This record gives sequence, C-alpha cells and structure tokens, in this order.
Amino acid sequence: MNKDAKDRRKAPLATPSDLGTNATRDISGALNALLADVFALYMKTKNFHWHVSGPHFRGLHLMFDEQGAELFAMTDEIAERVRKMGGLTLHSIGNIARLQRIPDNDADYVDPLDMVAELRSDNQALIASLRETHELCDEENDVATASLIENWIDQAEKRVWFLFETSRRGDPGH
Repeated sequence: MNKDAKDRRKAPLATPSDLGTNATRDISGALNALLADVFALYMKTKNFHWHVSGPHFRGLHLMFDEQGAELFAMTDEIAERVRKMGGLTLHSIGNIARLQRIPDNDADYVDPLDMVAELRSDNQALIASLRETHELCDEENDVATASLIENWIDQAEKRVWFLFETSRRGDPGH
C-alpha cells in the first residue's frame, strides 16, 4: 500500500463548508448540546412510556411512545447536519452525559401527572435552547440549520401543547 493511501485514512474528517471555521465550530457545538438534550429527553420519554400506570395508562403510554419516536427521529437529523457542515458529533453515552442540560429522572416511581408536567417543562427548555441555536445560525447566515430548527421548534411546541392539554382537568372555562 502506498504512503498517500495510508495518510488519507488517517486524515481528519473535513467536509467542505462555506460557513467558515468559527461558524462550523460554534454551530456544531450548539447542535451537539441540542443532540445531547434530545437524547436525554428521548430516554426520559421512553422511561415514562415504560413505567406509566394508572387510569390514564393507555393514552399516556401511546402519547409518550409517539413523542419518543419523534424525538429519536430528530437525533439523526441533528447529527447529520453537524457532519454536513464539517463538524464532529457525539460519540458515546458519556459524551451525551457531559453535554446534556435536560436532567435525567431515575426515580422508581413517578406519578403520571408529574411525568406529564416534567416532560412539558423539559420540552419547553428544549424550545428555549432551539431558539438560542437558531439565533446563532441567523448570525452566521446558516439558513439550512435554521430551517431545520424551525421544524424542531414546531414539533416541540406540539409536544408541549399535548402535554399541557393532557394535564388539564377538562373545565372549558379555565
């Protein structure tokens, strides 16, 4: 095997991008933090899906499963966007744990209404982080990432809406 072929295999990944080194670094970093949060929220949503109980089991079980699937689908989109712009993405569970801002819930039992409230709060926190990253993308003229983020915000707002309505008592006057 010739030396050039060996050197190419050792070369760092360098996907071409017109965003510039600083923009790629900053946006990739923000997206990796989002990716860690989405993985953490996915895991919590599936945890609650697996452990929900009580009179509203079926509805919550199905809603948490749907929301988990939507979150999991986001993970690949986020990671692939990082790679498309020339950045590196998460490599491990440890990497996720170091970057995540959405807290875990390791409790053996969580009341179903507390599950709903916690997921609503976590999705609202995710929306805030998505908006911050969108602002960074606007500053760096990264319209492709901003466009994806707009869809993710819409999805998260829908999750918040469903979680909010699920927690209401059904009194139309309130």
